[in-house]
Amino acid sequence: EGESRFIISRGFEKCLTLYPLKSWELIIAKISQLNDFDPKVRQFRRQFTGGATEVELDAAGRMLLPGSLKEFAGLNKDIIVSAALDRFEIWDAGKYKQLFEDFSPEAFSSLAQEVMANKNDQS
Repeated sequence: EGESRFIISRGFEKCLTLYPLKSWELIIAKISQLNDFDPKVRQFRRQFTGGATEVELDAAGRMLLPGSLKEFAGLNKDIIVSAALDRFEIWDAGKYKQLFEDFSPEAFSSLAQEVMANKNDQS
């Protein structure tokens, strides 16, 4: 049986990020180890956790998205739920489509090379 409890929060882009509760707890454990005396850390914590809300699937597998988060992401009628490793992203369908229209295969290849450099050598 899958998880029914999640944390939903603002994403780094204008989307929402939906974390299974276990994934959220792991991230929060890492964030809680950061230096409280660093103002950048405090600002990051505020931004990252601000508006984060626990949501639960109902018997039909649906969840109610908080209005303030829907407004942040510009969610109206059509949405896309996209798997993103240990979490999901919830996008306005038009914004999600635009992400891929504005990003050429060549740009993706270049980005992959940049972010994955030397990752094949690590276990």
